[in-house]
Amino acid sequence: MKEKKETKKEKLQRTKKEKNNNESKQLKKKQIVFGIIAVILIAIFCVSMTPVTLQNDTFYTIKIGEQITKTGIDMQEHFSWHPDLSYTYPHWLYDLLTYFIYNIFGMTGIYVTTCILSAILGISIYLVNKKLIKNQWLSFILSLIVIYVIRGYIAARAQLVTFILFIWLIYFIERFLKTRKIRYTVGIILIATLIANLHAAVWPFIFILFLPFIGEYIIAVLAETFIYRKYEKWYYKIKIALLSNKNITTKNKEEKLEQTKQKLNELEAIVDKIKIKRDKELENPYKIKLRKNKNVKWLILVMIITAFTGLLTPLGDTPYTYLYKTMQGNTTQNINEHLPMTLIDETEALSAIVIFIALLTFTRAKIRLSDLFMIGGLCYLMIASRRQITMFAIIGSVILNRLISNVIETYEKGGMERIFDSISKKLGYVVIIVAVLGLSYHFAKPKFDDEYIDETSYPVQACDYILENIDLGTARFYNEYNYGSYMLFRGIPVFIDSRADLYAPEFSGKKDDIFSDFINVSSIGTFYEDIFEKYDITHAIMYKNSKMNMIIEKTHDENYKKLYEDDYFVIYQRLNA
Repeated sequence: MKEKKETKKEKLQRTKKEKNNNESKQLKKKQIVFGIIAVILIAIFCVSMTPVTLQNDTFYTIKIGEQITKTGIDMQEHFSWHPDLSYTYPHWLYDLLTYFIYNIFGMTGIYVTTCILSAILGISIYLVNKKLIKNQWLSFILSLIVIYVIRGYIAARAQLVTFILFIWLIYFIERFLKTRKIRYTVGIILIATLIANLHAAVWPFIFILFLPFIGEYIIAVLAETFIYRKYEKWYYKIKIALLSNKNITTKNKEEKLEQTKQKLNELEAIVDKIKIKRDKELENPYKIKLRKNKNVKWLILVMIITAFTGLLTPLGDTPYTYLYKTMQGNTTQNINEHLPMTLIDETEALSAIVIFIALLTFTRAKIRLSDLFMIGGLCYLMIASRRQITMFAIIGSVILNRLISNVIETYEKGGMERIFDSISKKLGYVVIIVAVLGLSYHFAKPKFDDEYIDETSYPVQACDYILENIDLGTARFYNEYNYGSYMLFRGIPVFIDSRADLYAPEFSGKKDDIFSDFINVSSIGTFYEDIFEKYDITHAIMYKNSKMNMIIEKTHDENYKKLYEDDYFVIYQRLNA
């Protein structure tokens, strides 16, 4: 039997299909190669941004983790000499894991772990952007920029883990809204549970990330209600139902019923015309895309379920109350990273805001209403508290990526693919690799000689002296905020450390506001001797260039006997204690 001869048209179609398949395979291969190079370069760049020198919070983290292995989570403070303080263990799981790493690998283990978490964060930002926006090269560039912007917050602290969880939370929320698949619900609930145990202080922030999507849905529903005159339709339908009821008698009932039905039909005809016009407007809006996503109703249910994850901790109601108590106190008003941002001093944040405004004002770019709500809310939080620049940068990268992609595609259809095609060539790879490695070396080089513990910031030798010469059973040390964590790490009971909330009455369960007393005495707002007498201080350790030390030395205060001095710290014994 003879085979059917292929026609010229079929041959052309087959050739075209084979060509498309080959192009698709080549594109996929390019994407894989670019993705591998991007992940490796991002990891290297993130490691270059990771500081070698540990921050003060890391020291108390290790000791609290160790304490948990001994006494469990008993909600009691063990490292200050102030009696009977309550402690909430807001990041108990992170503390415990950090202690295990330190116990096995030492300070090197802490540093390597921070490098790994930093790299995971950078790669997560890249992957989430790539998956949501389908744009590899811009996702790669933005991930590097974000890591650079938040470099000051990359440290061995619980926040580094929660940064990773928050960017994936955005991914799960957006994917759930698109597909409504159960696995994304599980991801949202799992992340919320982890945050409640790793860093309870930021757990309420989860619900802020739900709000832009819910806000857009509510506005879309209200817009439909008024634009489509649904309230009038409801009125006429109720009136028709009442007039159709046999048990209800009224004058000219049949006539009124027909009139009402006619009015309803006229209204529906008007609404149909409005719908056609509005559908065209929604298809190609001027600036803001307003979508009524029916899956938001299910997202609200997910949010309600997520609200119960705060109970899945050994901390009682801490995830629900911690932030509120913190805002009630004055600690946020005196800690640098919690203070309002001065935009003129924050070049990166100011530049990002200008870019957003410029893209929306001077281009034909269109933005989703939920994205506008999200970036507006994050911008407000960032200005209110400078530490929120981290969330503005991390989550804002997704919105900026979507906006820039929209601009490029608006002015040149297929522009994103052409740019990627230009980059994903040998010369493009060489330029990218050389540029990122050069920048990484530039940022890493100053850290080559850094130590894990900076002796200009932490009293290493002074603590050696204290442990060898002073009876800690009877001593009550006054110390300053920035190095109290290092002292308790060395086993020396402290007056205060960087767990600011612990020393505020909202958390400590005490009438005395230890944190305020420290602020007043350290700034010389209160005479130091009055505070020392109040707390029966026996010894004082302070920076050599502190205001208090200068006063003691200048006035030759005879009540203070100098026991120890090095280039950076001084220890006094208070003689009338």
